[in-house]
Amino acid sequence: MKLNPVLGTLFAAILCFWAGTADRVLAQNAAPEPLPIFEVDLAWPKLPNGWVISNISKIAVDSHDNVWLIHRPRTVMDGKTAAPPVVEFDSAGRFIRAWGGEGAGYDWPDSEHNIFVDRNDNVYISGSSPSGRSRTNRSDDMILKFTADGKFLRQFGGRTASKGSLDPVSVNKPGDIFVWPRTNEIFIADGYGNRRVLVLDADTFAFKRLWGAFGKTPVDDANSGGPGISGGPTRPPGAPAVAAAPASLETEGAGPGQFASPVHGILVSDDGIVYVADRANRRLQLFTPDGKYLTQMFLNRTGPSPDSVSGMAFSPDPAQTYLYLADFGNSHIAVLDRKTLTVLYQFGTRGPEPGNFQGIHHIAVDSKGNLYAAEVAPGSRAQKFIFKGFSTTPPANALTAEQLAAKPPSRP
Repeated sequence: MKLNPVLGTLFAAILCFWAGTADRVLAQNAAPEPLPIFEVDLAWPKLPNGWVISNISKIAVDSHDNVWLIHRPRTVMDGKTAAPPVVEFDSAGRFIRAWGGEGAGYDWPDSEHNIFVDRNDNVYISGSSPSGRSRTNRSDDMILKFTADGKFLRQFGGRTASKGSLDPVSVNKPGDIFVWPRTNEIFIADGYGNRRVLVLDADTFAFKRLWGAFGKTPVDDANSGGPGISGGPTRPPGAPAVAAAPASLETEGAGPGQFASPVHGILVSDDGIVYVADRANRRLQLFTPDGKYLTQMFLNRTGPSPDSVSGMAFSPDPAQTYLYLADFGNSHIAVLDRKTLTVLYQFGTRGPEPGNFQGIHHIAVDSKGNLYAAEVAPGSRAQKFIFKGFSTTPPANALTAEQLAAKPPSRP
C-alpha cells in the first residue's frame, strides 16, 4: 500500500515525538550517578622517635599500597626533631622507613616538593626553591631518581641551571612528576619557573618532547626565573623573591593562552589522556601523550580564591571513573566524573579540624579507593580519607553552594 506523502510525514513526526518523550522519561527515571564517599581517619599516620613532619608538599601511593610523603624538615620548629624528608608508611599508617637529604653525587632540593614511586619502586624527587619557604636563593632545577631505600641512581638538570621553557636539559622548580608505565616516560608539570609539560625517558632522562597550554609552544614571562631563551631574569644572591605574574581573573571564555605559575599537577590515565593542573588559571587541561590539546575544564573559576586546581588522583577501578582534584586556594577536594569532567560534589573547608584543609597541595589514591591528602603551610599534615562506598545522594560533608561561594579565612 502506498502511503500519502502528507500522512507519511505526520506519522514520522508522531514517532519522533514519542521517541523523544520516551527518552526524557527514561532519563528522568534513571538512577542518579553513584557518588564515592569518604570518612577521615583520625588515627593516620603514626610517626616514630618523636619525629615531626612539616609542610608536607606531596603524597604518593606505590604499587604495594604503601604511602610515601615528602616534607620540608627545614620548616620544623626549633626544639622539635624533624623526620627525614622522605617517609614511607603502610596503608594503616605504620612507619616503614625514612631517608633523604644532602649526599654525595647529587643536588638535594633546598625546598622539597615532589615524590613519585614508579612500578619498579624507583623514587623520583624534585624541589621548588626559592619558593616553598626556602631559606636559600638557589633554584631547584633538578629531578633525582633513587631506589626505594634511598640509593642514588640518576639526576636530570642541576641547581640554578634552567634556561627557560625551551630548555631540554633542565627543569625549573617542577610542580609534579608522573611516570607512565605504558611508555616508561616521565611526564613533568614544569612548573613554578617554566610554563610547560616536559617528557623524558624514565631510564635515561633523555629529552622526548615538550608543550605549553593548548599544545602550543610555551612562552616565558619576565618572572619565569630562567635566563637566556625568554629573557627572564635570574635573581642575584640576597635579592627578594619575585612573585609570578598573577593569572588573569577572567571568568568567561577559554582563558589565557599560556600556563600560569605554577604548572602544578600532572597525571596520565590508563586510556592515555594527560591531565595538567594549571593552578593559577583555575583550570585543568587535557592532552594526548604527544601533546595534542583535547579540552579543558575550570574548577571554582569565579573564586573566591584566585587559584584552585593543584593536585589530582583517579579512582582505582578499571575505568578510572572518578577524578579527584585538590583545590589549593579554596581548601576543597572536588569529586568529578572523569569522562564528562562534571563536578559531582566538593568537600572540606579551610580549617585545622580533621577533614578540613589548610594548604591542600597534592592527593593520592590507593587500590582500595582510600584518598590521601598532603598539606603544606600552615596545615603541615597528611590525612587519610577512608573510602566508605557509594551514595545516590550527596554525603553529609558535601559543600553547599553558599559554602562554596564563601571566602576562605585569611592565611596566617
